Amino acid sequence: MIVVREYDPSRDLAGVEDVERRCEVGPSGKLSLFTDLLGDPLCRIRHSPSFLMLVAEMGTEKKEIVGMIRGCIKTVTCGIKFQNDTVKPLYTKLAYVLGLRVSPSHRRQGIGFKLVKMMEEWFTQTGAEYSYIATENDNQASINLFTGKCGYSKFRKPSILVNPVYAHGVNVSRHVTIIKLDPVEAESLYRLRFSTTEFFPRDIDSVLNNKLSLGTFVAVPRGSCYGSGSGSWPGSAKFLQYPPESWAVLSVWNCKDSFRLEVRGASRLRRVVAKTTRVVDKTLPFLKLPSIPSVFKPFGLHFMYGIGGEGPRATKMVKSLCGHAHNMAKKGGCGVVAAEVAGEEPLRQGIPHWKVLSCEEDLWCIKRLGEDYSDGVVGDWTKSLPGASIFVDPREF
Repeated sequence: MIVVREYDPSRDLAGVEDVERRCEVGPSGKLSLFTDLLGDPLCRIRHSPSFLMLVAEMGTEKKEIVGMIRGCIKTVTCGIKFQNDTVKPLYTKLAYVLGLRVSPSHRRQGIGFKLVKMMEEWFTQTGAEYSYIATENDNQASINLFTGKCGYSKFRKPSILVNPVYAHGVNVSRHVTIIKLDPVEAESLYRLRFSTTEFFPRDIDSVLNNKLSLGTFVAVPRGSCYGSGSGSWPGSAKFLQYPPESWAVLSVWNCKDSFRLEVRGASRLRRVVAKTTRVVDKTLPFLKLPSIPSVFKPFGLHFMYGIGGEGPRATKMVKSLCGHAHNMAKKGGCGVVAAEVAGEEPLRQGIPHWKVLSCEEDLWCIKRLGEDYSDGVVGDWTKSLPGASIFVDPREF
């Protein structure tokens, strides 16, 4: 008999970690990516406004945890509306399913399906109007479960762009000035410019004020009226009213303090080659040679989010910001920096990344949970066409 209940850290931690370990079996002879949650199974949901973790327990006298699932809920932009000749965001309450695990010895018994259904019941009771999941586009088992049995449909195909952190610092263009905004100014800029972007979180202030958010940075031409640095920042409203020819913005999130990643399955030759590139880069940093980070042992990452900008040189501005983020990650002891953007994001060319480390086409699937809406009638979001950009919440990366 399978019982699904809420996760209790005081008695379930060991069982949950055991299931995680059992699920960490990659394909033979191939590289696989594994996640170390640093002893906190809630680390990827605890910063959301509302969250829940469920476990599946088997047995009567000797009980055993055989599966788990995590979920969180927030309010995001799903469309736009016109109010007094002004474009305003249209919000909906969105749930997110992640971290579904079933012990390999207990699969094909309907446990994953039961966990999803129980989580969806909580979503509905909490007022969520949509639910979505993110999975690899070649994870056929996950796709079959959600689209075949649970009623989800394929929705968006963003790209995850990952760049290694080198032993040397990256040069930032001397023609660009980078200004760090305080959280209040960053919130104002995002609400004024990006609140109509799909998936924009209405509680962006909570994101920017979180201890894991390392700052929001704006790049402007050095020769512009804002190019002398932070002392020249006029406030977000005035900046957007009188913008420079080109500009860009991004924020940085510290995933390193929540979880670590590790690549397993590499041959001895690959490990030696990777180590050699790091030694050369560290010994001769002036050569600026790209080096493979130490990904074969647990490593941390910084996540770049809220990426946007305007103007003919906006892509170059984004590249400068990514260089700045790389140098922050280097100081923070990270192995990689990452970003997730829409497949048609116009600024993606400014985001440096290694194709071998990146995922060109991730898959988001969505399901409509109810007929009522918190912000008026929006139609069926699941059938809407993708926009050029999405806002990826770092709390859920």
